[in-house]
Amino acid sequence: MLNHIVGGRLFAVILKFKSTLAFSGPPNDGTTSTRVPSFPRTTTIPDSLHLSLPVRNNDGENESATCIFDIVVSCIVMKNINDPVVGGIPVKRLKLSNLPAKHDFKMTFPRTPGSIDPNNPPWPAYRGYHTYSFANATMGHRLPTILGKAIDDVVYTLNEQSDEDLIVDLVQCIERMDSLKSELQEHAKLRPIIDDGEADVALWNKAIVKYFRGKDFMNAPWLFAEAYKYRRLRECFSVSKYWSNYDVFFRQKCDTFSRSNEAVFELSGRFGEPFKHAENLSSSEKAESLRLMFLELTQVCLWGNSTDLSLLINMTEEQIKSLQSTGGEALAETEKNILGNHMSRLWEVVRDLNKDSVNTGGGRIDFVLDNAGFELYCDCVYADFLLQSGLASEIRFHGKRYPWFVSDVTRKDWAWLLNSMVYGQLFPKATEQEKEGLKRLGLRWKQYEKEGKWIYEQHPFWCTGYTFWEMLNEAPDLFLHLSKSDLVIFKGDLNHRKLTYDCAAPYSTSFDVSIGPMASNAGAPKVCSLRTIKSDVVVGLGSNPQEGDAIGENLDKEEPGWKISGKYAVVLLSEGRPGEQVNLV
Repeated sequence: MLNHIVGGRLFAVILKFKSTLAFSGPPNDGTTSTRVPSFPRTTTIPDSLHLSLPVRNNDGENESATCIFDIVVSCIVMKNINDPVVGGIPVKRLKLSNLPAKHDFKMTFPRTPGSIDPNNPPWPAYRGYHTYSFANATMGHRLPTILGKAIDDVVYTLNEQSDEDLIVDLVQCIERMDSLKSELQEHAKLRPIIDDGEADVALWNKAIVKYFRGKDFMNAPWLFAEAYKYRRLRECFSVSKYWSNYDVFFRQKCDTFSRSNEAVFELSGRFGEPFKHAENLSSSEKAESLRLMFLELTQVCLWGNSTDLSLLINMTEEQIKSLQSTGGEALAETEKNILGNHMSRLWEVVRDLNKDSVNTGGGRIDFVLDNAGFELYCDCVYADFLLQSGLASEIRFHGKRYPWFVSDVTRKDWAWLLNSMVYGQLFPKATEQEKEGLKRLGLRWKQYEKEGKWIYEQHPFWCTGYTFWEMLNEAPDLFLHLSKSDLVIFKGDLNHRKLTYDCAAPYSTSFDVSIGPMASNAGAPKVCSLRTIKSDVVVGLGSNPQEGDAIGENLDKEEPGWKISGKYAVVLLSEGRPGEQVNLV
């Protein structure tokens, strides 16, 4: 007879023994037994048992695992259960009545730095099987739907072709997409990425082998599994002969911009010509005017990732249009939905770039871009203002190397926007005056590129499943590059998820703590997150833990869907450790 601990429970087991087993009645002290197969008082035991055993996953959550044992379970050690009899021979049991009571040990969060890895974030990860999180809806419904629409787009393109080689090659792309969709719906395990010549293959396969071997779409952390799906979608085309650069989301991205005509012309009408301060303003009045313009354009940039005029969900067009109006009253109205708001400090940082710059001509600001179309247009209006005002002398834009998370900016999207503004016919109902304003704006932006004031970049690391906590280790060249920036602005929900490890941190967790090494590593630049909230992770609320947690908990009660509605936002700033030497060892 052997004693084993299985799933935290003590069993007395007899290997390969088949006989009769007598059980007494249930405990008479009010206790209950664990989930063990229920037998009559005398029965014949099978050669194997299928047991559902309680276990805990890496996040300390209770789960069940079905195990098959070629054994006979004779008893569970508990008080007041008569000794069982096997083959007429009593089996002696241990009585643990004098030992201390059992404790229900829980995981302590955040995890220590040495125990953090992509499968074990600082706080519990969101995973596809978590029915309480947006991860479940995304992995179970949204991603298959997105894939279905992507297939429809490719079929539309297929029907426009006449060359047989192109048709056959594209049909094979569709077949690979169908296979990916089936894997997603069947919760298949994550396989390595095929070597398709992309610079990120080694990074992907290292992560899969080291941290996610045996994981599937639903039990891997949501962030990694979702990113993996888009990398696999890229693979559907990257291995083809003729369609390696095809973007299944391009039509959709173009359409969202063309439907944003009113907001597009609202901004181009104001900024088509370089702005000038009103005459006869004092120095202090000019400074205040510049501050108000900065704060308003920061909000336009923040809310710009919604399409058309729906910059704020559940707000009227009149409220949305107030984003472009000037004055403290309009700012106060829109700021109500910014739950974590560091805009005042952000203004001080940007204002002082002119003072801290060597040539007093402004500093370098980097944008890690999110969505193409109207959001990119708003980002460029913001960047244009930063240059014109002298607050910045150089703007670097970081996009994706290939189609990513539906609408993320690629180099093709970047070029399309600027050229459409100058040469396009997207707005047939626009007046000649509106078209001219938009054209002038586009021409000025193209000139910034020629002069090296605007620079578009695309590093392979942005299209991996790693969070930005791993940037220094997995992409040290990128971290070193960003460390030379005076301010790095991360746009949108996905970048915020990657900054914060996309895990269940308390609402009151400070932004510095949430982004870990991106704030604490030597040389870490000042980091700002402009994020409309569209997923579960929310941090940086309140000035103290009690206030911050109360804000989130009250919204949980009053507006159950508030974390995915896009109605709320955060503007969070980390001071970092700029100027210190980056440690690459």
